[in-house]
Amino acid sequence: MIAALLQLICRILFRVDVTGISNLPKRGKLLIIANHESFLDGLLLGLFLPIRTTFVVHTTVLNHWLFRQILRLTPYLAVDPSSPMAMKRVIKLIEAGEPVVIFPEGRITLTGSLMKVYDGPGFVAVKTGAMVLPIRIDGAGRSYFSRLRGEHPRKLFPKVSITILPTRHITMPQTNNAKARRRQAGEAMRREMQNMLFSSAPISSLFEAFLDAVSTYGRNTILIEDMRQVEESYGDLLKKSLVLGKLATKVTRLHENVGLLMPNVTNTIGLIFGLSAFARVPCMLNYTAGVTGIQDACKVAGIKTIISSREFIKTAKLENVMAGLTQIHVIYLEDLRRQFTWLDKLWLMGLAFWLPKLATVKSHPSDPAVVLFTSGSEGKPKGVVHTHSSILANIAQIKSVIDFSMHDKFMMVLPIFHAFGFTCGAIMPVVAGSRLFVYPSPLHYRVIPEVIYERGCTVLFGTSTFLGNYAKHANPYDFYKLRYVVAGAEKLNEEVRKTWADKFGLRILEGYGATECAPVLAVNTPMANKIGSVGTLMPGLEAQMQAVPGIEKGGVLSVRGPNVMRGYYMFDKPGIVQPTQTQWYNTGDIVEIDSDGFVFIKGRVKRFAKVAGEMVSLEIVEQVAHHASPAYQHAAVSKADAQRGESIVLYTTDENLMREMLNHSAKITGSPELAIARKIIFMKTLPLLGTGKTDYASLQHMAESV
Repeated sequence: MIAALLQLICRILFRVDVTGISNLPKRGKLLIIANHESFLDGLLLGLFLPIRTTFVVHTTVLNHWLFRQILRLTPYLAVDPSSPMAMKRVIKLIEAGEPVVIFPEGRITLTGSLMKVYDGPGFVAVKTGAMVLPIRIDGAGRSYFSRLRGEHPRKLFPKVSITILPTRHITMPQTNNAKARRRQAGEAMRREMQNMLFSSAPISSLFEAFLDAVSTYGRNTILIEDMRQVEESYGDLLKKSLVLGKLATKVTRLHENVGLLMPNVTNTIGLIFGLSAFARVPCMLNYTAGVTGIQDACKVAGIKTIISSREFIKTAKLENVMAGLTQIHVIYLEDLRRQFTWLDKLWLMGLAFWLPKLATVKSHPSDPAVVLFTSGSEGKPKGVVHTHSSILANIAQIKSVIDFSMHDKFMMVLPIFHAFGFTCGAIMPVVAGSRLFVYPSPLHYRVIPEVIYERGCTVLFGTSTFLGNYAKHANPYDFYKLRYVVAGAEKLNEEVRKTWADKFGLRILEGYGATECAPVLAVNTPMANKIGSVGTLMPGLEAQMQAVPGIEKGGVLSVRGPNVMRGYYMFDKPGIVQPTQTQWYNTGDIVEIDSDGFVFIKGRVKRFAKVAGEMVSLEIVEQVAHHASPAYQHAAVSKADAQRGESIVLYTTDENLMREMLNHSAKITGSPELAIARKIIFMKTLPLLGTGKTDYASLQHMAESV
């Protein structure tokens, strides 16, 4: 009777929504795992799960009088999750056929994200062979019963959802060492918890995800600023998005591909969400690509209209580039703003700002959300078409493994036309509730560390090249507030890693991605990190390997998952999306995945040279050079050789680098003799693409002409 009354009260106050009841198994040993958001979690599960279970609670919970009274309503077992003996008591319950609920984190989250997962629950799962039933609780963390730090927005009675996912099994690790088995079981449980958080994340459209963030974090919450150093709130960005989106409807059609030639400023982010609000597709053009590159990208994606800014074109000295574009209608924001009439202002303040869902066009998650372009380093650019669901799925994957929160402030320096900058730097902070500083160029190596220091940024994404240059010019105290430094887009230089650790006391988390995967495929995290790897694959991703002749370990990686693109716009069939023939995307990268699931990149298929009949990784050639001359930059390419099939050319910024030094380093690192470049060419600076990657296409052309 008391339980029924409490259930009714909770259903009314918290509007509890339970989904996935059909996933509850009818029989068998059952271990229920759930995330731990608040002191309400046990009560909610006890009231709304249609089966009677025993709750495993932390011994400290019994210190609270109120919770001792609540626990009288259900069977419970108070344990210390770090104690092996306590887990044996849980095993006995499950073996006896009693369903058990356990919170693998052992404590209520302080971050709003997944915290440390103890080994004990994983050990219980493998020891008993029980079915593992993941349950996601969402919303209780926004109540006053949570323990979130700082200024997280709280509501008296937030809406709570309980999602019951399909059962899983954790298999017994194949090792004879008991300690290793327990650790591996714990790692498996951590992955299950991350999969649960990802799988239960709501997927809508970019604009709807933005509106959800506005509702969750509040219109007055400060969100974003750029070099004007004017802090704008969620409400400010919403108003800006609605205005820019409405203006875009005057010069574009529904579902049209619209080119954006814009810098890293708040207006660009507002324009992206504004186009999404009215079912237009932003196509992120690379303003460093020159006339030919931009013209080719427009042809590939069928772009007839480009939106840009006169101020930006003047500042970036792109007047000649814009003048060289043909059959493209270029519209400048400065001119477009004059078309915002008094009727539009009435629409904005009378309806759209207060009821944005009614005033905009609803998009389906499977609709195209953005077109990103490959760098063009291997030929004509390809337009990569991502849906709303693939972008938001990648964000959900990232959030399930790293605890970004309202306490964080992102320093966005990567260009927004790059997949890394678009998803991780621009969209993710906005929909995840983190603040954001938008900086116009990653090349200001002296200024960026100072901005990070002054604005108190806690998260920085960058390439190895950029991070190395920031470290050279930064004061040791400039990065005092940084929590996360994540490197991607190119291999992390070992010297850069060491410099950041020694000079700033910061560990760089290396990741791996591809434009076609929105882009993050794998990343090291504080809970799962292995030096030399690019981390473990994102939750929800499947991998398969294809053997390569001449490569003993590893193979070409293909992936399948919700963050994989819809398809390409190709140069030979412009304006028509070419869907992938299968659901698998071939990365073209040769990787090795170890027994713990960590991915090690061995190189791209196209970055191997066949020298004297042997396959030689150009990545290894560069590693040898970095060992011999760690303070400089090096890049290796191959060229045809009549005697050896191919020979290796090494470009370097170290004018004193000699073959004898490479020979010495190859012996120390255990690298093959064939990985020693036969020709060394000095350059003051290596050519870079706008994304910060080495421009291998230019180097290849130079090598072939030598």
